[in-house]
Amino acid sequence: MCKLMWVNNEQYQLQKNVEQAGSFLSHFTLDQVHRVTKFHHTYEKFNITPLRSLKAFASLVGVENVIVKDESFRFDLNAFKVLGGVYAIGRYVADQLGRDIDIDELSFEQLKSEEIKEQLGDLIFISTTDGNHGRGVAWAARELGFQARIYMPAGSAEERLQNIENEGAYAEITTMNYDDTVRYTSQLAKENGWIIVQDTMWEGYEEIPLWIMQGYTTLVKEIVEQLDEAPTHVFLQAGVGSFAGAVVAFLQQYYEQEITFVLVEPYVANCYYESFKAGTEQFVTVGGEMQTIMAGLACGEPNPLAWELLKTYTKVSICCDEEVAATGMRILGHPLATDQRIIAGESGAAPVGCFYELMTNRQYTELKDTLQLDENSRVLFINTEGDTDVENYRNIVWHGKYATI
Repeated sequence: MCKLMWVNNEQYQLQKNVEQAGSFLSHFTLDQVHRVTKFHHTYEKFNITPLRSLKAFASLVGVENVIVKDESFRFDLNAFKVLGGVYAIGRYVADQLGRDIDIDELSFEQLKSEEIKEQLGDLIFISTTDGNHGRGVAWAARELGFQARIYMPAGSAEERLQNIENEGAYAEITTMNYDDTVRYTSQLAKENGWIIVQDTMWEGYEEIPLWIMQGYTTLVKEIVEQLDEAPTHVFLQAGVGSFAGAVVAFLQQYYEQEITFVLVEPYVANCYYESFKAGTEQFVTVGGEMQTIMAGLACGEPNPLAWELLKTYTKVSICCDEEVAATGMRILGHPLATDQRIIAGESGAAPVGCFYELMTNRQYTELKDTLQLDENSRVLFINTEGDTDVENYRNIVWHGKYATI
């Protein structure tokens, strides 16, 4: 099997798609993102994560610059996901109080007050996760004085389970894949009156996933404030598409120039690749066990809102094998010359691995030409997670597991 499979999105920026997606962009305007960021900044330990310029790596592969936003520093939780979870839970708590978190300018500290806890009682938040999202939900629930129950798909790392339990939540690894576990937790929420906090949507469950997506935009606002000039290309991890959709929606509006967006997924969970390949208005789902080291991307059903955005503005969708993600981890973990080291987990490094492969392997010359990657390209990546599974990180980066043959 090839290391990469790719499909050119034939629906790319068709007028009818742009018109359909236009209404969704309003959720990710600069004003809205500013309100989200303002709430995040009310957390007393909030810090902006670094943006790294890897000039030596860029020179090696023949582009102007490679830029990496490093979310492994976010809230000391080693991943970006907490941004979505804490904003969504904050919005929910504010709504239960009959207030608007943005208009009333409620702070993190106000929402965690004993007075509010007494008004609302013992709320329980429930979620499905491979690790990062659930840890963020567990952290946010605990910090605001509530409880969390987190369920993980089969094959999840014990270390990620332990990290969630360390945040004070009940956590359990199921025998189901990610999408079936989402359905299971949804049923538990209905039966017990718990509040489900999930970053994918289905009919009747749209509000909280939108808040989660909006929560992610704080990191994108940081990026545009840290950059000197706009990127020409952005490689994004897919999963259910919520993160990628939020990034695309904001950048598409913020910069008055065309940006080439590329999605990256594992072979075994390539719902966006299959959806673009099908060339239909509706997305395609994939099933099965979906066992991959890219656990954060092991999702087979797109978020419908993210699909509307990504089918409109994404140029190419790529799915890759385990070796590609492992290569990305080693590239970032062992930088060239004066480039700074970045500790990236499997999902965090997959887009960098894909980029390196298509830039250095003649087998993908057509893909490189399609994306118009050349000496004028400024390519942006977001390292969505650090070494959230330390043992596997060490096996890959130290011991050469999933080495390219």
